[in-house]
Amino acid sequence: MKRRGWTVLLGAVFVALLTWQSLSVKVAYVALGPGPTVDTLGSVDTKDGEQRIITASPDHSTESTGELQLVTVRVYDEVELARAIFYWLSDEYAVVPRELIYPSDQTDEQIAQQQTEQWTQSQSSAETAALRVLGQPVRVVVTQITPGSAADGVLEAGDVITAVDGSPVTSAQNLAAQIATQPPGTEREITFTRDGKSEKAKATPGDGGQGSAFLGVSLEQQQDNPYDVKINTAGLDIGGPSAGLMFALGIIDRVDPADLTGGLNIAGTGEIDDDGVVGPIGGVAEKVIAAKDNGATVFLTPEANCPAAKGNVPDGLTLVKVGTLDEALSALSALREGKQPPLC
Repeated sequence: MKRRGWTVLLGAVFVALLTWQSLSVKVAYVALGPGPTVDTLGSVDTKDGEQRIITASPDHSTESTGELQLVTVRVYDEVELARAIFYWLSDEYAVVPRELIYPSDQTDEQIAQQQTEQWTQSQSSAETAALRVLGQPVRVVVTQITPGSAADGVLEAGDVITAVDGSPVTSAQNLAAQIATQPPGTEREITFTRDGKSEKAKATPGDGGQGSAFLGVSLEQQQDNPYDVKINTAGLDIGGPSAGLMFALGIIDRVDPADLTGGLNIAGTGEIDDDGVVGPIGGVAEKVIAAKDNGATVFLTPEANCPAAKGNVPDGLTLVKVGTLDEALSALSALREGKQPPLC
């Protein structure tokens, strides 16, 4: 081979090596893709064998013919440039800066702990919201009074706060929100139950800092659970808050004799608070794909997530818009009756 031929060949090999090396370099991005789905009405494998995810006492437990799937997002970390390009070109994945998923000011252990705490809280709020629908209201009970505060001399430990200025108090969070609607120094009427008797008293919340009104009470939420509802997620490797809505629906369906699913495979997502308000979550574009891949025909979508979900919805999947647990239940009722629920 002539010298020029060797030069071209060696140059081509050198370029190929450089290209391969550059494509193998890990980038500061992660990929988000469709993750596994879990039927909250189904079972999970645990160290003690297969167990139901949501259970109730035998006297109250019912069965349904469909599914209520929670959906997840799988995170692909330590992505090479070549794979990042593949994910970026795919309609099923999103490529985002790693900093958005793994903030540099937190350790991996701290992030994992936060995900676990959110996961646990989502189940607690789901149970609270579901039991309220099932006829078990929340009692907001005073456990301690801050000396010198607005509540000092007005409320006592053991009082159950039922209203502020005539508006019902439905949770500790709701009470804080109602107190915050007026600036510090505004007189408020507090309705409470003491020793089984309803009473009313005036209190003027002070400044709790940064201009927020401070009543001066420590609270505990109490709620009856006559159905002995329990959520068992020991066999699930999932974190974050986004399964709240589907857990709440699963609890109601486990206890309510009516089959909420109507035989349909229904998926959904959304954070939920104690009052049943459904909040937006991340990764909804990938979650709708996961739902469709696992046979769902309906996807319950937090209202704020509708624009992102609509941009990636697969054929055959109906996006139902929900803002509260009550709206989700109304939407499922409409589907069972053959009517069209509110759509994204």
